[in-house]
Amino acid sequence: MEVTHTIFGEVDQKTIYSFTMENDQGMKVTAINYGCIITSILAPDKNGTLEEVVIGHDTLVDYIHDSYFLGAVVGRVGGRIKGGSFELDGDTYTLPKNNQENHLHGGFKGFNKVVWDAERLEEGVRFSYFSPDGEEGYPGNLHIQVTYTLDNQNQLNIHYEAHSDKKTLLTVTNHSYFNLSGNLKRDIQQHSLKIKSDRFIELNDEFIPTGNFLDVGRTPFDFRDGRAIETGITAAHDQNVLVGNGYDHPFLLHTNHNAEIELKDPVSGRILTMETDEVGVVVYSGNSINAEGKFRGTPAKKYLGICLETQGLPDAIHHPHFPSVVLDRDQKYSSKTVYKFGMER
Repeated sequence: MEVTHTIFGEVDQKTIYSFTMENDQGMKVTAINYGCIITSILAPDKNGTLEEVVIGHDTLVDYIHDSYFLGAVVGRVGGRIKGGSFELDGDTYTLPKNNQENHLHGGFKGFNKVVWDAERLEEGVRFSYFSPDGEEGYPGNLHIQVTYTLDNQNQLNIHYEAHSDKKTLLTVTNHSYFNLSGNLKRDIQQHSLKIKSDRFIELNDEFIPTGNFLDVGRTPFDFRDGRAIETGITAAHDQNVLVGNGYDHPFLLHTNHNAEIELKDPVSGRILTMETDEVGVVVYSGNSINAEGKFRGTPAKKYLGICLETQGLPDAIHHPHFPSVVLDRDQKYSSKTVYKFGMER
């Protein structure tokens, strides 16, 4: 196991470093201390060929101007908060509206747009950030750490830890766009996805949860036995059509740390298995990627990558029957997600 680092650039007179973890199998994961962005994951296919399996850029400038949250840690709250405001203990907090009339992924300067402190570890890297009381409208002085480690079983482990001196909201996630074809050779429409989930959340026309849990049965949202992403892209189901033909929906997981999410590319043979202690996963099939610009030389287009965002449910603060994302004063926040890269032989 080896962890190396190089200078990647500079933001606001702060040095941005790129950290690369390489295990004994040759798999590599690279991340930078700007937004905790995972810039690269090189994983083997069924023939042992190492190729890129996430969408990314080669320069810091591209990440600074990126609007897709590529590879970043988002927060303080992943997903949308209706109306850009919420109430806690009788006090109303106003947040930036950066997605129509709503708040998305922490605001204009969420965790994805700040410089984190970094500490190189024996098997990875730990990023730390202090978010002051009132940053992007959120209460509480928040201390947060994100630790990435890679092991020799081709498992990338992400551990989020935090505490606040005031009651606040917190649910963070990683926003990597996966494409297991290798070096973006194909889009993800033929990828097969399996999720251990019986229910997903209905969205309104601003992609805000209505509060209704819908049964996945007999719908394009039934991933219990696995299905191609394309089936939701071409489906006439009103929820698929609503989000631009595809998926941008939270699913409730009915099990944890039990291979609850599995993504496969039938051509390369690559398999990504995810396990988490979170209550849900937001599946986003890249419906809003514009056909403008390039990602490492590959023309941008819809469905080029899929996000599997393990987190608390979006807009939970406005739905008392959702699991809470309130973090009490001095309460320890801890969340883990494991990404295991394997292959069919």
